[in-house]
Amino acid sequence: WRAPASKQSERSARGRPASAAAPSTMQNRYTRLGETCYGKLDKISAELFTLTYGALVADLVRNYKDVDEVNGKLEQMGYNIGLRLIDEFLAKSGVPRCGSFRESAEIISRVGFKMFLNVTPEVGNWNEQGTSCTFALEDNPLEDFVELPSSAKGLKYCNLLCGVLRGALESVHLAVESEIVSDALMGDARTEIRLTLKHIIEDQTNEDYHDE
Repeated sequence: WRAPASKQSERSARGRPASAAAPSTMQNRYTRLGETCYGKLDKISAELFTLTYGALVADLVRNYKDVDEVNGKLEQMGYNIGLRLIDEFLAKSGVPRCGSFRESAEIISRVGFKMFLNVTPEVGNWNEQGTSCTFALEDNPLEDFVELPSSAKGLKYCNLLCGVLRGALESVHLAVESEIVSDALMGDARTEIRLTLKHIIEDQTNEDYHDE
């Protein structure tokens, strides 16, 4: 897997809202780790990455017609990618065993997304149980240059990312649901993915993992 050389260097840095809490020590640690890992990966053109994905989606739309079926195909493709990608992620990041789902979410955002997409989505909208949150993507390289026609209503263009999350986390014994809850390509302010922990897949080492 080669990470896209994001156009972040061409964009002005986005400041954190005044109301946002300062990053914790854990968040800062994983942010630094993500930047280090991204710097070590081979890069491809962000434009090539975006256009290649766009061609994939367009081909699925032509072949399957039904939007729901396309969404399912994208999610399944992402799931298969996630099953394989997790090995590279663990080998190159060296992240420790997570102590909670909250920590897992920070690693996904600050290390995983950074390594493979060169973006760091905002983690928020936690439920009281600490088992469900959203990843808000202000910058999403998959969506660059994309305008969906009116005929694409209901298409979850970035559903592949939901599948990647499901497949990767299943490989580390976390059964999750992942879905797009807002979509910049459908007129929302930004794309958000909700990730919900369903249960921990039984494993002899799972006593080391607990929910906050």
